[in-house]
Amino acid sequence: MLSDITVVLPAKNESASLPVLLPRIKAVLPEAEILVVDDGSDDGTGELARSLGARVIRNPYSMGNGAAIKAGARAAKGKRLVFMDADGQHDPQDIPRLLEKFEQGYKMVVGARETGTHASWWRRWANHFYNRLATIMTGYHIEDLTSGFRVVDAESFKKFLYLLPNGFSYPTTSTMAFFRAGFPVSYVPISAGNRHDSTSSHIRLFRDGIRFFIIILKIGTLFSPMRLFLPVSLVLMLLGLGYYGYTYLILHRFTNMSALLLMSSLLTFLIGILSEQVSALHYRGTEEP
Repeated sequence: MLSDITVVLPAKNESASLPVLLPRIKAVLPEAEILVVDDGSDDGTGELARSLGARVIRNPYSMGNGAAIKAGARAAKGKRLVFMDADGQHDPQDIPRLLEKFEQGYKMVVGARETGTHASWWRRWANHFYNRLATIMTGYHIEDLTSGFRVVDAESFKKFLYLLPNGFSYPTTSTMAFFRAGFPVSYVPISAGNRHDSTSSHIRLFRDGIRFFIIILKIGTLFSPMRLFLPVSLVLMLLGLGYYGYTYLILHRFTNMSALLLMSSLLTFLIGILSEQVSALHYRGTEEP
């Protein structure tokens, strides 16, 4: 039923896009709740959304995209949550296709952006790398790890709210958490459009680079830390043994560098074991009722 669906739109200064987007969502999902989370906007985003028939909750100041998602998930009345950007990049016409896949027994269905729909070559390359790494880590084919357009089971999603960051990497965190908890996840291909206001992204290469590194760490630590730490430990051990063999043949002694590499290998392995145990604690109590 459409009445048990909540569309959650995190929005910061999106007064230009909402007059176009909200009527399109209403046309596709006339009975669904539309919840706009005004993340400290100063352009009247919340008032405009309310005048267009959306339910609005407002953060008193900008707390981040992830914080808006969490606030929306807590306030949503629907059993199925549709998350999408408020800037017009996601087409509401794709929502029924995601819901159709969701009804096949999945707990999360992600709108996977087709190749060439990312804003820049850097993001295309970064997302390809994320997807490949996450596929290797989880053993499941992941088509788009960072897409913010998705349908989720509200009850399952709320179990992981405490894990979600307040920034922009909530899609990565939620996807890896669902896989680790054993919830079925699927993908539906979509085309991501341009912003309605035609402005460029405020996220720059350096900031994306930091986000890139953080997401790689999240992929490893949220799903299976040992899959990340064990290869690093093995590389350090092989370097240590190789350097020891070289210095033994040339200098006939065991060097400090060899000791440092071997100790680093052991410490990395032990940290991996500890991280694996800590990671497992996050998923206690997430079993189906």
